[in-house]
Formats: sequence, structure tokens, C-alpha cells
Amino acid sequence: MVESPYKDSVDWSKWLIFWVDERVVPLDSDDSNYKLAWDGFLSKVPISPSNIYAINDKLSPEGAADDYETRLKHLVESKIIPLSNASGFPKFDLMLLGMGPDGHVASLFPTRQQRYEKNRWVTFIIDSPKPPPPRITFTLPVINSATEIAMVVTGAELADTVKKTSGGGLAPGSTPLPCMEVSPEGELTWFSDKDATSKL
Repeated sequence: MVESPYKDSVDWSKWLIFWVDERVVPLDSDDSNYKLAWDGFLSKVPISPSNIYAINDKLSPEGAADDYETRLKHLVESKIIPLSNASGFPKFDLMLLGMGPDGHVASLFPTRQQRYEKNRWVTFIIDSPKPPPPRITFTLPVINSATEIAMVVTGAELADTVKKTSGGGLAPGSTPLPCMEVSPEGELTWFSDKDATSKL
């Protein structure tokens, strides 16, 4: 995407960039998802800075989540982001997700209550089991309102979780993992390597 001919064939003016989840750290921190995206992608393509919606890294986790949700609501009111007719939550064209060995997606962890949030668009966590602990995250209803979700899953450390997600290895009656509850209104496409799918 960042090299010709792909870079030159995309209408970048139509791109709006958001973060499904983000660590509440300075944007120039090596722990920042923004910095990772900027260094590897955003700095290499002509997307207007006004179309890139980073979190306010000067706020507390709760404040950053409230601010991000408020900004999303303003964009909905301005008819820039549509609402899903089915769910009433904002409807993004594409979400890029991964998952952890514990089955978390975004910053929705199996052992944390944020995974059950049904009303908020954006919530926060201050005790993420994966460092750094303070984060904000889209809620599952927002994630599942997406038109398309690309789930990128690579590495042998995810093989057991991929097996559980595919219907094997989860004890009967167990609570589904957050990754198992990703079910967008549109298409869900998995991108996996041989290591991640080695136990299927």
C-alpha cells in the first residue's frame, strides 16, 4: 500500500483513520499504537492529518475514552460517520483486528468487565493484563457494527486460541472468548499463517 503502483491508485482523501483501541501513553511513545501506525504506514501515504483521529494523550484513561466517544458522536451528527440501522452504533467501513493468546480483541480481555459493555461506544481500562495497563477501546457493539472486519492472526502462540475459536477445545458451558464474539454486520475475513492454524 505504501509503494507504487498501490500508493498511487488509492484516493487517500476518502480515508478516515481511527483506533479500535489505544494505549493511554504519549503519542510518541514506543508503546503507542499511533506511533506504530505513523512510522509504518501513515507517514508514507498522503492522508490529510485532519483525517487521522488519534486519542488525546494528555487525558486520563477515562477522560480519553469520553473524549474519543464525543468526537465520534460529533462525526455522526455531521454525517461523516454513518450509524448502523441494525444496532444504532457507528458503522465503520473496515476494522483491522488481531487477538491475543487469551482470546482478547481490541482491549476487551476475557477477565475484564469492559467486554460486556453494551451502551458505551468507547470505554477504558486501567488494569489491562497486557502492559501497558491504561487503555481505551471500542466496545463490542461498535466492533460488530462494522461493514468489514479483517482478523489478522499469526504465530504459533495463537494456535490453541484459534482451535478454541474454531469450535475445538473450549469446555462445554464455558464463557466464549471475546474473539469468539466478533460477528460484524458485514464480512469477517481471517488472515492466518500456518503456525496459527497448526492445531486445526
